[in-house]
Amino acid sequence: MGTAERTAATLLDAYRPADDTEAADVAKLVELIKTADDPWSRALPLHLTSSALVVHPASCRVLLRWHEKMGGWLQIGGHGDPGETDPFDVVLREGREETNLADLRPWPTAELTHVVVVPVPESPKEPAHDHADLRFVLATDTPEQARPEKPTAPLKWLTLPEALELVAEDNLRETLSRVERLF
Repeated sequence: MGTAERTAATLLDAYRPADDTEAADVAKLVELIKTADDPWSRALPLHLTSSALVVHPASCRVLLRWHEKMGGWLQIGGHGDPGETDPFDVVLREGREETNLADLRPWPTAELTHVVVVPVPESPKEPAHDHADLRFVLATDTPEQARPEKPTAPLKWLTLPEALELVAEDNLRETLSRVERLF
């Protein structure tokens, strides 16, 4: 699928939710995309984000990033920049920024792996809101080159059992389980 065709709407149209909870989240995203002028706008109480688990297929390890605001180990990713509309391009840019890995690529494909609406607590900079998160898997062949973008966002390579033990968020545990099946 070419970048010009790869929008959140086309990705969701081809996506099949795993259960009723995910189907309800997909329905929220579809409605958001239909009704919002810019579904990526951080001004909306529910807005699109794009994230990914970075994997090293040869060692079956995943990379997690400490997220200071959320107080936990999470996947990489985040908000689209103004003018960005391709969820995969967003996560690829975010992944390169957050890990300094230049060789990130889709794995095994650039299709969605998980769709979830995630509550984000209030902070001094913004009110509580929800992320309509489109999740992918990115791979690297150079895990030793991973470097955090800042000292407060360390990175950690883990086996899947280690990651499942470390992660507190049930939605991320589900994403990890889906990646485990891909290995």
